[in-house]
Amino acid sequence: MFYLTDQWTTASSEEVLVVGIWKKKPFSGIVKALDEALAGQLGELKKQTIFPKQSGGILTIPTLSLIAAKRIYAVYLGEEDGFGADELREYLGHVGKQLKKERVETAGVLLDSFVTEAVSPEDAAFGIGEGLALGSYDKQTYKEKSNEPIRSLAKVTLYSNREGLTFYADRGYTYGKGTNLARKLVNMPGNLLTPSDLANESEALAKKYGFSFNVLEREDMERFGMGALLAVANGSDQPPKMIIIRYDGNPESDDVTGLVGKGITFDSGGYSLKPPASMHEMKNDMGGAAAVLGAMAIIGDMKPKVNVLAVIPSSENLINGSAMKPGDVICSLSGKTIEMRNADAEGRLVLADGITYAKQLGAKRLIDVATLTGACVVALGHETTGAVANDDALMEAVKAAGDKAGEPIWRFPSGKGYKKLLESSDIADLNNSPGRPGASITAGLFIGAFAEKTPWVHLDIAGTGYLNKATNIGPAGATGVMARTLAHYVESLSEA
Repeated sequence: MFYLTDQWTTASSEEVLVVGIWKKKPFSGIVKALDEALAGQLGELKKQTIFPKQSGGILTIPTLSLIAAKRIYAVYLGEEDGFGADELREYLGHVGKQLKKERVETAGVLLDSFVTEAVSPEDAAFGIGEGLALGSYDKQTYKEKSNEPIRSLAKVTLYSNREGLTFYADRGYTYGKGTNLARKLVNMPGNLLTPSDLANESEALAKKYGFSFNVLEREDMERFGMGALLAVANGSDQPPKMIIIRYDGNPESDDVTGLVGKGITFDSGGYSLKPPASMHEMKNDMGGAAAVLGAMAIIGDMKPKVNVLAVIPSSENLINGSAMKPGDVICSLSGKTIEMRNADAEGRLVLADGITYAKQLGAKRLIDVATLTGACVVALGHETTGAVANDDALMEAVKAAGDKAGEPIWRFPSGKGYKKLLESSDIADLNNSPGRPGASITAGLFIGAFAEKTPWVHLDIAGTGYLNKATNIGPAGATGVMARTLAHYVESLSEA
């Protein structure tokens, strides 16, 4: 996919040549040679301020056979001050979208034109790979298709006199592909991605990377006493699945990081029925499971020297004569009893058994990911993932991984007053929905009650996991958020 050379010439024949243009920084190196080959055209356009006024905009310039490349994507980068990894990822995502739209198969990137004091050549290569992967993703559709062959990006030449940069570009591309896997799964309609289908997708992933794989069926859950997951599944004809994937990157160690993803493949709200206007989007309620699987794909390619356990409790939340009802009392795998006050607060129920099972399988620390609460959208919008945690060091490490991935995380408070709200049931140990005040916090702390003393972080992606408008790094729909954050965190353990 990525090739590296410092030998750019006018005969270099990729279809598109990508170059970064700064507001004040003069041309140098290959960029200067390119401008000269174009008879000063780049410099003249810059002088006349023809470039897009907004940073990240692309000006497509025909080369008129002055060089072998057919056209140039001149990416306006603005001022160097304030330009970093997040901007590079976004701008190259824009490039990826344009390459996809124009069905480009070969491209060249003048890598050094994106390097600053804050962005090293290695960072630039990683960002180029990541941005191109993210930007080139497109949702699968089920419309009648033409027989026209699909052309997509197959070769990217990086022009730089630095060595070893393809390693970083490939890494960035891998992180982008893992995110795209998560996006693909979330965007699939509920009738095409049932819990059984999700288990099949997980098994295929495990086989691809040589992970160990297991799935618990309903009879297994009944034998183990997974009453919380089973209660949610009772409303559906589709059988629930408890999906387990294990990566043993350091078999000599018993240290295991547990990643637990909410896998509700469709959520009607059960008897606490959701409004119909946006219910079709509830195929996205397995975004946590998708993030975990996307992270496992990245981990499978990166092969860090750590052990990772992925646990995905999966079900539909529908309505039939056996569906759980408000007021029911459920006994979870941990032995804790739960008064079910709200059937639409089902994610925390399946995660309760998922967290407990991950602990039983040996996880020493836990990170769960879930599209959990609408309250998180109210609190943080669609920009930031909410978090609840019982361990400061783990929380800071996960937050740092999110910053590295460009996926910001904000930690909610979790004082004793919030925890007391969960104990408001007079007939069970816990109330699954104690009310609207602090709802994202109490939902997270409900899951934390099952983590107990095991270091744990909960990530609520209700606002960040699915967007109704496109961005430079992806179309409207699933974002794949937290796949890269989880992978960065896991890789940080191997570097410690």
